[in-house]
Amino acid sequence: MKQAQKDYDHLQQLSRHSRILTGIGHLLDWDQETYMPDGASGIRSIQMETLAGIIHEEKTGKKFVNALSKLIDIPKGSLKTKELSGEQVAALKEWRRDYLKEKALPKKFVEEFARLTSQSILAWRSAKKENAFQRFAPFLDKLVSMARKKADFLGFKEHPYDALLDQYEHDITTHEIAALFSSLRKNVVDLLKKISKKKQINDDFLHGSFSRDKQLEFSHRILKDMGYSLNFGRLDISAHPFSSASHPTDSRITTRFHPTSLVSCISVIMHEAGHALYEMGLPQEHYGSPLGDSISLGMHESQSRWWETRIGQSKAFWKHYLPHLKKQFPGPIEKASLESFYKAINKVEPSFIRVEADEVTYSLHVILRFEMEKALIEGTLSIRDVPEMWNAKMQELLGITPKDNTEGCLQDIHWSMGAFGYFPSYTLGNLYASHFFEKFAKDHPDWEQRVSSGDLLFINEWLHHAVHIHGRRYTSKELLKKVTGKEFSANAFINYLNSKYEDVYNLK
Repeated sequence: MKQAQKDYDHLQQLSRHSRILTGIGHLLDWDQETYMPDGASGIRSIQMETLAGIIHEEKTGKKFVNALSKLIDIPKGSLKTKELSGEQVAALKEWRRDYLKEKALPKKFVEEFARLTSQSILAWRSAKKENAFQRFAPFLDKLVSMARKKADFLGFKEHPYDALLDQYEHDITTHEIAALFSSLRKNVVDLLKKISKKKQINDDFLHGSFSRDKQLEFSHRILKDMGYSLNFGRLDISAHPFSSASHPTDSRITTRFHPTSLVSCISVIMHEAGHALYEMGLPQEHYGSPLGDSISLGMHESQSRWWETRIGQSKAFWKHYLPHLKKQFPGPIEKASLESFYKAINKVEPSFIRVEADEVTYSLHVILRFEMEKALIEGTLSIRDVPEMWNAKMQELLGITPKDNTEGCLQDIHWSMGAFGYFPSYTLGNLYASHFFEKFAKDHPDWEQRVSSGDLLFINEWLHHAVHIHGRRYTSKELLKKVTGKEFSANAFINYLNSKYEDVYNLK
């Protein structure tokens, strides 16, 4: 074996150990959101702080630096060998990038941030339950302050939000996001105006009283058909649904049950399973290296929104599953035709909760959060004005005002996690998914016929080869170009929305 390969293997071995520790952290997070008793919150914050410090030391310590510097000049980024493969070279560049970002954050800051977020999540949960923004406000103030410090540590050229956005989607800037969102906002608002002039769709049969156990049973049926294996995952309940993976063989999801809304749980589990299938599809032989990690949260979100909306809200999907749904939940839904059901689940109506928003208005929820986060980080929005600003933007974008802060600025967990810069990834996911879907539809022109017969596994197979197996070899934009041959833009998503909802609402 050549020396360069030995050095690479040693580097991956070191990195693998820190990745295992990160996976343990994910399990602690998962436990905190599912089964952890409330009284354990104190020790859990200490556990998270301690683990964050250990991981930071491993990623920035002498052993790792020495191993990395044998293969690449860390300050300059130039390679020291020509004996590695193209994908290994890509991994080295990502390792170097990760190291420089990790090294920029002092260990004390990393530990303090981990402790603060663990405490803030519990404070947020209590504040949301009691509609008490003032209870969460002091934590939010500290989180914003630390996010600004983080941006300063990481460095940026144009806007501090760039540094935070870079943690989740490092191939795009605040300026680019603002331009994308501006175009999307105009098109969505125009489409909404057209829809508002049409007779609203009746979806009464989707609402009623639905057994939690039966919803769970139906959810497991869909998960199995999607290829989500319970040998390597599990489905649990949490206040805010999420996906958590520590390894391709351990990728867990949660959901929440809406007792009066039939499709809510189905949408959630398809969304979270999309995330989980991405993690399950990452190459195990590269575990611990960037080639064994997902590209970005935007790309991750493309997988979840793909399954939730492009498949789960398609007519083809329900041509197969609607008869089974009617058997599972006898009642008013039994009289619904496929066409009326399809239109009902795609009803467009401004609503308060992002995770329950329809496809058309969903992006407006994300744009609201992006604009508020940007203002918080640059200091043009104070913490005390958050509820008022939230309500004003809801009125501006969606024409509705939340009745309280639980329904408004306290609805999402992300700020309590310190995840500033995360929200744009949700809309990027929609854009990426549509970009990919155009190529998928060309590769499988019979996809609707296959889905309507209950065949879903070929979809996951296509995504696996197009996205999952590459790890972080490419940036999001590079992968989109590689798979589709086209430069990234919002056009595919905008065209999809206009085409679909012109049909749903007979706009032509």
